[in-house]
Amino acid sequence: MKKTILHKQLTLFCLYVAQSIPMSFFSSTVPVILREGHFSLESIGLLQFIKFPWILKLFWAPFVDRKTSVLGDYKRWIIGSELFYAVMIGMIAFLKLETDFLLIAVLMVVAITASATQDIATDALSIRIMEKGSLSLGASMQSVGGFIGALVGGGLLLIIYQQFGWSKLLLGLTGFVLIALIPLIFYKRKLRETLHKDHKEFQSASTAGSIEKKEITLFTLVSFFSQNKIGRHVLYLLLYYSGIAAILAMLRPYLVDLQYSKESIGWLFGVGGTLMAAGSSLLTGWMIKRFGRKRINLIVSFLILMATGYIWWVSVYPFSGVRFIHSAITFIWIVYGMASVVVYTGAMGHIREGCEGTDFTIQTVLIHLAGMVLAGISGLIAGKLSYPFLFGFGTVLAFISLIYNFSGIFRK
Repeated sequence: MKKTILHKQLTLFCLYVAQSIPMSFFSSTVPVILREGHFSLESIGLLQFIKFPWILKLFWAPFVDRKTSVLGDYKRWIIGSELFYAVMIGMIAFLKLETDFLLIAVLMVVAITASATQDIATDALSIRIMEKGSLSLGASMQSVGGFIGALVGGGLLLIIYQQFGWSKLLLGLTGFVLIALIPLIFYKRKLRETLHKDHKEFQSASTAGSIEKKEITLFTLVSFFSQNKIGRHVLYLLLYYSGIAAILAMLRPYLVDLQYSKESIGWLFGVGGTLMAAGSSLLTGWMIKRFGRKRINLIVSFLILMATGYIWWVSVYPFSGVRFIHSAITFIWIVYGMASVVVYTGAMGHIREGCEGTDFTIQTVLIHLAGMVLAGISGLIAGKLSYPFLFGFGTVLAFISLIYNFSGIFRK
């Protein structure tokens, strides 16, 4: 049984890392390379548009769900998307930033679109292959894969780039994406049925765990919000780690203003922070499986309040010293990793049979959009008022989230 779970986790981990490393490289490392090449800030800013497929993917998620029933369907979507993804990266490797920037940008968007499609199928597969009591382990692999991808794609590859250059680096990245498919290729176990008592219309499954007749259209996106008590869940998704999201958006500028060097910030965030978050994500998946999501949900909500309150205290009393600043940032990242797994596990518990990719994508897109809005608001608050005021705002959000989660115990 343990070997089966480990195989599932390894398969999901490889897929999530494979899709997140190139994404982090294109969105975090390439802008640095471009700036060193004296590209304009306007050109560099346009690169942020390559992330849009990860927001727009919810519009083709119903199509992916409609075309997937058995394990072979998921394999075809994931392997096909990742092969296409790898081909795009390989093509970019033979182009030059100096002369082919526009073409590279277009190919990046195409590659990220394929990656977003793979993510839809991978999320759905994660829900279908993990036992009902082990969904948190799948969620932890998603979180860990994302953090490790950010660490490698946003930091390590920049170092490697200095040694090997553009073409060799991207060809190596292409090879890695292909190698990451190996665990999935050899995965042969049947899918479990994700039955939910409130969604009878999606419960015609075969004995092999396939879903035979699925009428999934764009209307499925809208119907997600017509479920019983879904409004409470959506508010939970938007609130849960809003306090941390608001603070993280401005932590790097905060450290710059405290005269921290780029190297120090890189180590605190790109290496130390992401490693801590990855480790806490892995631990939280096991904790939820062992003690239950509701209990861990409340514990992590309280830790979020402590972490945001701690960074606020440090900003109000800057004479507290470097060790307090470092410990506050470390604490924030640890709790951020834990909160990610709690939220993803909660999202996995609110999907309809046959609509796994669509419903999970809707929820993650809501989380990402909320993060983008909070990042913009955070910049305004920090710029117009002060960092302590912003961190206090994040602490208030964390307190509201804790109260909301605690009051949920008394709701039927």
